[in-house]
Amino acid sequence: MTLRTARRSSLVDQVIDQLRDEITGGGWPVGGKIPPEPVLSETLGVGRNTVREAVRALTHAGLLESRQGDGTYVRATSELSGAVRRRLETAELVEILEVRRGFEVEAARLAATRRTDADIAAIAVALARRDAAWAAGEHSAFVEADLEFHTAVVEATHNRVLTDLYRDFSAALRASIGAAGSLLEHADVPHGPIAAAIEAGDADAATQATHACLDQILASTVPLSGTAPQET
Repeated sequence: MTLRTARRSSLVDQVIDQLRDEITGGGWPVGGKIPPEPVLSETLGVGRNTVREAVRALTHAGLLESRQGDGTYVRATSELSGAVRRRLETAELVEILEVRRGFEVEAARLAATRRTDADIAAIAVALARRDAAWAAGEHSAFVEADLEFHTAVVEATHNRVLTDLYRDFSAALRASIGAAGSLLEHADVPHGPIAAAIEAGDADAATQATHACLDQILASTVPLSGTAPQET
């Protein structure tokens, strides 16, 4: 066997790359628990200290979270996502919703001019799930379906940067959708006009419908706008 000098600075870097690939590739989903240190050591063929250093580096980067006595969990899919989550943990709800409005209004405008038949179908399915969850009073299912709807709209822009940024923002969005839903009590904000405008290819109507939706949600957060950020 002929060995050659490794291009990477250390074995730890190579292990970091492999662990990161599992995270970004979806092998280890966000919220899921990664294999324990002994298993990773055996699978990768490296010492436990090497695995420990790699896990520590990814934890520092915000991709992993170590829970004392429980194990290590995936926290984010990228360094950017991890940084965004750390920043949003101390943000007020109204601040998160204002940024959300910026994302979703622009996404609706672009989606109306770029959507495909497959995009229209995906948006329609997500809308149906959202409305069904709301009607059934299934709060957690509603939050996921609402986010699925807006994600489908963002994906219809076919702008990879916007889609990646929106996905990085999605954890905080889950919290904002849930909080906004409770503030709105039983007054749902209809999303049908957004879907209809995108399907019709009407960028102005899609922009206006999304703006109206987020403005109504933002208006419901006014009582919270003066509260201090909460540590989580």
